[in-house]
Amino acid sequence: MPPTFLDLPVRRPKPRLSGLTHVLDKGASLVGTESVLATAAPHIDIWKFGWGTAYLDPALPAKLALLASAAVRACVGGTLLEIAWSQGKALECLAWAHDVGFDCVEVSRGVATMPLADKHELIRAATDRFVVLSEVGSKDPHEVLTPDQWTAEVAGDLEAGAQWVITEGRESGTVGLYRADGSVREDLVAAALTGGSLDTVLFEAPRKDQQVWFIREFGPEVNLANIALDDGLALETLRRGLRADTCDVTRVVVSA
Repeated sequence: MPPTFLDLPVRRPKPRLSGLTHVLDKGASLVGTESVLATAAPHIDIWKFGWGTAYLDPALPAKLALLASAAVRACVGGTLLEIAWSQGKALECLAWAHDVGFDCVEVSRGVATMPLADKHELIRAATDRFVVLSEVGSKDPHEVLTPDQWTAEVAGDLEAGAQWVITEGRESGTVGLYRADGSVREDLVAAALTGGSLDTVLFEAPRKDQQVWFIREFGPEVNLANIALDDGLALETLRRGLRADTCDVTRVVVSA
């Protein structure tokens, strides 16, 4: 059992509906997966198999079993479903993801030229078998959505059946929600929250300075996504005020 002598923000227990930590698996080995879960499983809610790694990962069945035993939801990366959609194989992709044991799928349109109507159709098609996470924003730094477009797409995805909406930032933290230098586009944060809420929006924040910004702005129960596997425990210390960057954050006590 962890120690209890410090006065720290209280975190909701798993399974959480907010205060989520969503991590990005870029191709971790089975041993690496075991190592991460041994250290940080209580602090990780969603484990995304990035891009198309799940399609090629020989350790996929064993990794999915480990995640299930640790009460961590496994999610198919949105790029894989986009590629399947572009080849007319989206339903086959969803059937495969269900058969191998995924809990969640991500529905995005950051790579393929997918109309919003098709995105919402995919969300609706997935909701009977999966928890659906949608994603808003482009991976192309030259394709910039206006704040009004962010608001409308977030709201539309939720209405179509997505449980959570992820705001694009990529692994680099330099596109979508962020400027090229990694600084936060506050107008887009506000726009996403106008379309959704702190409970339904996950902010991709791969960099520590970005994680600090969101925790200081919205408190320790903010939903954060695209966290590096090795940073799950480190992020939890930021949420709990156990690092210099956030130790002065107002203590927030939440009910379980």
